[in-house]
Amino acid sequence: MESNDLSLPAGGFTSTRFILVEPSHPGNVGAAARALKTMGFARLVLVAPRVADVKNDAEAIAMASGADDVLACAHVVDSLADALVGVHWSVALTARTREYGPPHMPPRVVGERARELTHHGDIALVFGNERTGLSNADVERCSALAHIPANPAYSSLNLAQAVQVLAYELRLAFHQAAPVATPGETVVQLAPSDEIEGMYAHLEEALVALSFLDPANPKKLMSRVRRLFARAGLEREEVNILRGIAKHILLRGKP
Repeated sequence: MESNDLSLPAGGFTSTRFILVEPSHPGNVGAAARALKTMGFARLVLVAPRVADVKNDAEAIAMASGADDVLACAHVVDSLADALVGVHWSVALTARTREYGPPHMPPRVVGERARELTHHGDIALVFGNERTGLSNADVERCSALAHIPANPAYSSLNLAQAVQVLAYELRLAFHQAAPVATPGETVVQLAPSDEIEGMYAHLEEALVALSFLDPANPKKLMSRVRRLFARAGLEREEVNILRGIAKHILLRGKP
């Protein structure tokens, strides 16, 4: 078993969150903590785990097997929105294709993209419940979608195994030197998840005011809008511009 290599760049390892949404089995939570520690990561976030005190569960501690510190420091929150506060780029892991949702990329590309974005701040990998996976709403909150290309005849991966695969891909990527901006090049600041979600709510309100969006029959309009902007990789200034447009639409609609 490989120990953490302190000579590796700290940025990616300390700014990456691994988020488990509604994990059912304490053993999987402990095994996920072990998977993270073997790859040099430590930030585990649990969204509404089915076992409330899962960090102190005997099975979770046993399966952590030496990664008790990662398990003990896991951050527990009520919703994915809470888990993504301050995150500038996030990837939803899914076992099936989605008609709507953010752009898709293979795990190796996830690692490469993560390495490029570590200077923006926190990034996150989001894993769903063992039985049902991630909801469409949770997927749409993320910046990208990833699928592990397993054996199509038997593609079921345990939650902790999926965490291990992605942690390994990120470790490989973070071994490489991150791209360096050339002199005079402006480094853009991507908007964090919570600001983007606020923009979507504001924009939806404006589209309803324009009668462009019928709240009684929304169809997939906002899902398509989310997909459009997820491909763009919104910067903070761009989010502010879009919210400014929405604000003026709403103001013009007032008597």
